[in-house]
Amino acid sequence: MPIRQEVFVPYAKMIFCYIWVTNISMVNGRIFLIPVTLGGTDFRQVIPEQVINLTTSLRYFVVENIRSARRYLRLIDKNFPIDESVFFELNEHTSDSELSSFLEPVMNGNDIGLMSEAGLPGIADPGTNLLNAAHKKNIRIIPQSGPSSIILALISAGMNGQNFTFNGYLPVKEAARDAKLREIEKRSKTGESQIFMETPYRAQKMFESVISVCNAGTKLCVAADITLPTEFIKTKKISDWKKEIPLLNDRLIIFIIQASL
Repeated sequence: MPIRQEVFVPYAKMIFCYIWVTNISMVNGRIFLIPVTLGGTDFRQVIPEQVINLTTSLRYFVVENIRSARRYLRLIDKNFPIDESVFFELNEHTSDSELSSFLEPVMNGNDIGLMSEAGLPGIADPGTNLLNAAHKKNIRIIPQSGPSSIILALISAGMNGQNFTFNGYLPVKEAARDAKLREIEKRSKTGESQIFMETPYRAQKMFESVISVCNAGTKLCVAADITLPTEFIKTKKISDWKKEIPLLNDRLIIFIIQASL
């Protein structure tokens, strides 16, 4: 008895899709987004055991800094085979042709791990360029659970966790920085939390700029050294911060502001 076309065509499409997906998984490896600590050495407090086991099973890595990546791998496994592993260094100067070469192990069936300098890759991190290239090649990307200073600061701040913007690093020069602070403070009047960060050696100067530029009623959260023994997270109005100036230099800081509505 002949098979009717309306029955055969969907069935044939299903078989084709299965073969296509199966062939991709057989040929290509995967990219795992590997979290690292935000500092310190007590990694088991912030990195799940299954993520540690996965990380130490990999032999190909794309990292921001090879030396610190090797140091972290030896931290979580003192016997990690560094010499048997391959590291690709990815930063803001990495060219498109280099990105393609980083993906060659994946195209040959090997899994690789993408690691940031701290926390989760892909946020304020050059790893997004690699992930964009990977999506174009239909490579499977698998995120892993770990700490994010940005998210941990936000959920602790007592501010709007439903509408927020991460602004990354603000300008270094004072006039441009102050102008940007006024801009994001104005934007926060809609109720949207404004998150930004600063390097440890400029953290004190950034704090001083915030309390100088922003309105007295604007709320400021200072989240310092998240997940570390020296952790400090506090939200107060600018007027109250002026009465209590914290020492922030050489500390890892996330700032969040939200103007009074």
